Order: sequence, then C-alpha cells, then structure tokens
Amino acid sequence: MIVLKFGGTSVGSAERIKAVAKLVDTTDKKLVVLSAMSGTTNKLVDIANYLYKKNNEAASELILALEQNYFKVIDELFKTELYKQKGKELIVSHFKSIKSFTQDLFTLFEEKSILAQGELISTALLHFYLNENNINSVLIPALNFMRTDKDGEPDLFYIKENIQREINANPKDTLFITQGFIARNAFGEIDNLKRGGSDYTASLVGVALQAKEIQIWTDIDGMHNNDPRIIENTKSLTNISFEEAAELAYFGAKILHPASVHPAKIANIPVRLKNTMKPEAFGTLITGKSNEKGIKAIAAKDDITAIKIKSGRMLLAHGFMRKVFEIFEIYKTPIDMITTSEVAVSITIDDTKYLTDIVDELKKYGTVETETNLSIICIVGDFIAESKGYAVTIFKALENIPIRMISYGGSRHNVSILVESKHKKDALTSLNSTLF
Repeated sequence: MIVLKFGGTSVGSAERIKAVAKLVDTTDKKLVVLSAMSGTTNKLVDIANYLYKKNNEAASELILALEQNYFKVIDELFKTELYKQKGKELIVSHFKSIKSFTQDLFTLFEEKSILAQGELISTALLHFYLNENNINSVLIPALNFMRTDKDGEPDLFYIKENIQREINANPKDTLFITQGFIARNAFGEIDNLKRGGSDYTASLVGVALQAKEIQIWTDIDGMHNNDPRIIENTKSLTNISFEEAAELAYFGAKILHPASVHPAKIANIPVRLKNTMKPEAFGTLITGKSNEKGIKAIAAKDDITAIKIKSGRMLLAHGFMRKVFEIFEIYKTPIDMITTSEVAVSITIDDTKYLTDIVDELKKYGTVETETNLSIICIVGDFIAESKGYAVTIFKALENIPIRMISYGGSRHNVSILVESKHKKDALTSLNSTLF
C-alpha cells in the first residue's frame, strides 16, 4: 500500500484533477488523500466569519460565487451529460447544506461543518471522474475513521482499527480515495486537524496501514535548500532525514506540514515529496538516515514576537524558569526560541492570541518587553558537535545583518537566528550565496 496526498493546487482546477487521475491510475494498491481545491478553504473561512458577525447577506454572496465556480469546474471536468448532472447534483447538495447555516444560530460546530465541505467535494469529483473514465475506485469517508481524542490529538488506535475495516470491506479494489484535514472529535462531532492537516492525515493513515511509502504531492519538486519565493535558482534536496525535514517544516518550509513528519518517523515509513506539475522529477525522499553531513537548507518563519523578561532578583532563583514556562503552558502557547543571560530571559512565539494575558502574568516576576515584526532564520543540516567552521561561516554571512537572538546547541540539526523581518530577504540572500 502507498499513500498519496494531493494538495489544493494539485486539484485546483478541472485540468489538475484530470492530471491527478492519470497519476493514480496504476496497478499499485494505494490510498489517495485529497485537500480541498485551492482557495476553497479560505473562502469557507470568510463565509464562516461573516456568519459569526450575523452578516448573512455578505455570506450569501460569497456562497453563491463559490457555488458558481464549482459549476464551471463541473462543465470542464466531465464529458458526458450523465456525469455533468451527477456533478451538479453533488454541488447543489453541499451548497444547500452551507446555505442552511445562514438561517439559524452559527456556532463553532457549524463552522467545522462548513470547513469540511471543500474536501468532501474534491474527493467526490475525483471519484466521479475516475468512474466516468472506467477506472475503479472506492470513496471512503474520512469521517468514518479519522477521530481525535478529548485532548484534540489523533486517536491512533481508533484510526487504525477503522481504516483497516474500510479497506478490508473492499478486498478486490486497489484504489481508495479519502479526505484530508477533516475528522470527528471524541463526541462524534465534525472537527479537523487544523490548517495544513491533509499532510497529517496522510501520515497518520500511512502509519495505520503500514504503508510502503507516503507521498506528498504539491506544486514544487521537493523541499528546496532555500525559499524559492524569495531566492532564485534554489535546488531541490534529494535526500534528507526526518529530523531535518521536521526542522525545515516547522521553521517555514511550506511544502510540508510540521506535524506530518512525526508519525512517519516513529514508524520509519519513507516520505516522498513530489511535484504534480513535473511528476518525472525525483523530488525529496525523507528517511531515517541523513546521507550528507553539514548544512543542507535554510528556512524562514515570519510573524514572530519576542518577549524579554528582566529580573535581576528572580532570574537565578530556584524555580524561576519553571514559573515562566508554566505561564506559556497555561495559555497553550508554544515557544520557538529561548536564550538566557544573568539578568534576563528572552523567548519567541508565533501565536499571539494570548499575548496580553501572558505579558500580564510575566510582569509578576520582572519587567517585560515585547518586540514584533520579527523572523526566525533557520539553518538546517547534520551538524557534528566536534566539527569546526559551521558557526563562523554562518555568522560571516550575516555580518551586515542586525541579529536579535541566536539559538544553537539544542539540536544537532538546527541553528536559529532572530532578525527583524525587514532584514529577512537580505539574510536569506547572503546565507544562500555563502553557504551554497
């Protein structure tokens, strides 16, 4: 069994859906995980936001526009009147459900239901297209086997038991299709794995099915050694380790969702990143081994906020750091970087939802300063502690860039540097020319 996940751009139009159908029409036994068509989830979020504000008129306009876009896709995707009609009935059914939320009280439960519609539509469209072209496939609803526990984490035992039951119910079939992102919570209500969660779905079901390989198909040929949106002539990485991929994904490489690496790493299942626009390209293979030592790639994470707590009286006192960390734990806010000095501790976060509350709590232990509009530059590779020259090479490249924080030594795979976001492009460019 191979698990193949196709992102929003890979199914973003009728032509892209047709291309995906060609890619999955092979003799291998496989499970295909689909995201919503590109742009759909953003539009559904906008619709939900209007409904929360009780602006039903604006929500209805967006719903109508999105529905009309799908009708255009139906006309371009199907050849026969039979399947054009099936497609239109599918769209009418789903949008009838979405429209019903403009008539009643709108809560978080209704929002989760609305956000699930994109994946439900994209998988049904691919399934119909395969059927129209006499390619056998089985559509298995993710809501039948994807479930989170009371803490919002994937219920691994439930997922394994129920997806295997779904697959075993069709012993003669080799092509299965399901939705990424969506799930049910511990109470059976529709939920999701947060944005980017289709990668996570693919990894979780790949582990549950003991897949030979998990493939993540996007619109770029693998993970690159720098951000191709900013730097020209970047190169695709052929082989990297799970640890290196996790660092790059967490610190800004958009091709892969950070959470998706961990389940595959634990089960030691290779993850391959492929490009639907250039399927012949090798892409990037992620395994438990790192084939080369040294620096592999650079990534950048934006929208970072730094928090500095100064307390000459408390900093060296027993239990001070524990109290600081407990505040972030209470507000469920992850920390990206941390550095300490004799009189201060500096921390960075990328989730500012509870920033005001966190700062108020921290002020009990000292003076607090915050700084926004920052970026973390992450240099990733396989660094050996005894090796010489990595640090001097990195800092030589950044000699003209004001540096706010440095984190090195917490991992053998990562050197993180905090800079003002206005210096990000210059930092990436300088590092690229020096390191590669």
